Amino acid sequence: MLLRLLFLFLVLTRISPGADFHVAPGGDDSAPGTRERPFASIARAQQAATAGDTVLLHGGIYPMRDSMIARRDSGWAHVILLDKSGLPGRPIRYRAAPGARPVFDFSAVKPPGLRVHAFEVRGSYLHLEGIEVIGVQVTATGHTQSICFSNSGSHNIYERLSMHDGMGIGFYLSRGRGNLILNCDAWNNHDPISGNRLGGNVDGFGAHPRVGDVGNVFRGCRAWFNADDGFDCIVAGESVRFEGCWAFHNGYRPDFKSLADGNGFKIGGYASTPDERLPKVIPRHVVVRCLAVANKMNGFYANHHPGGGDWIHNSAHANGRANFNFLCRLRDGGDVPGYGHVIRNNLSFKSRTEVAELDPARCELAGNLFGGTLSSRDFLGLDRAGLVAARRPDGSLPMVPLLRPTPRGKIIDRGLPLDSPFQGRAPEPGAFESEPPP
Repeated sequence: MLLRLLFLFLVLTRISPGADFHVAPGGDDSAPGTRERPFASIARAQQAATAGDTVLLHGGIYPMRDSMIARRDSGWAHVILLDKSGLPGRPIRYRAAPGARPVFDFSAVKPPGLRVHAFEVRGSYLHLEGIEVIGVQVTATGHTQSICFSNSGSHNIYERLSMHDGMGIGFYLSRGRGNLILNCDAWNNHDPISGNRLGGNVDGFGAHPRVGDVGNVFRGCRAWFNADDGFDCIVAGESVRFEGCWAFHNGYRPDFKSLADGNGFKIGGYASTPDERLPKVIPRHVVVRCLAVANKMNGFYANHHPGGGDWIHNSAHANGRANFNFLCRLRDGGDVPGYGHVIRNNLSFKSRTEVAELDPARCELAGNLFGGTLSSRDFLGLDRAGLVAARRPDGSLPMVPLLRPTPRGKIIDRGLPLDSPFQGRAPEPGAFESEPPP
């Protein structure tokens, strides 16, 4: 009988609907967290929520202050700390209420000399959706960084986050496995305070998992006008996958004043790591159907990686140094032209250098179009303005003519058939498949 009761309890727990809790700028943490009487803070909602519950964030500005810092560790100030986990199939959700735009403003959070983590996420099986973070500050003057969303949990989903107009990195993953970062935007982030004041640590998205932290994916994300790189996974201990992401105008301010490095996708790299400290198995990162346009330095950059990566169906245009730079290093030190890469169905158009630092004899190349006879007539458009257009209702990136092949142009059917569907006899190289001809 006891076993039957236990089984019934587990079944009912699994299938019972979760509760909803509400948070609003005019709420009260002594309230019950209902729609009519919402909480004032996510911290209070986390206390109430359990696996399967949803915290609905209502629209408006949430002004954050130093007094709201949840935890001060040595050197860090974690303002909103999410350290309670959900369960498999029953995550705790923190999401914008339907039609709402919750904006968390951290411009007044300035703890002297501390790194500010606006959202420090240590829990697992969480789903954050539709949250906007602005104004994250840097107060330390040495080599430092602040962060909008910092993840160290596992099996989390970050969806439709907006991180902009602050001094911190947009999204930063330092540990955890099986996380999905989906349809998120990071833009106009620059640190004018620390180091040389060029924002050398301020990437749109950083992916630096430890050894063993596998299965992290960035999908449909967009990074622009970040002081350093759009996407960066330097010294990552495990492979990271980037699918359908865009990086453009990184390394610049919106007035195009030059700032820090400015690579679109800095994929890997252990430039100065001694051989004895390299991972036993060098991670092999995967970049698929991504777009890099007009970044200050390289569009796609292997960044001294001690081994190859997979570069499939990517498009690069007008990046400052090179559209594709496959620079590798040897295990015992020393930079060498890229080796061990799988480079299939990529497209490069109009850069000072189309492809740099590549040893073709030591890589697998097929179906690529790297400059050559292409002209502007082979694309539906080259206007970059649409890159910042609003996302579609489902959260996916906007449809833009930029670098999309024209029907019957030189790009049509020039790729190598792979696993993804395509029109015609063969796929088109690059991030975009052409539309069927009229």
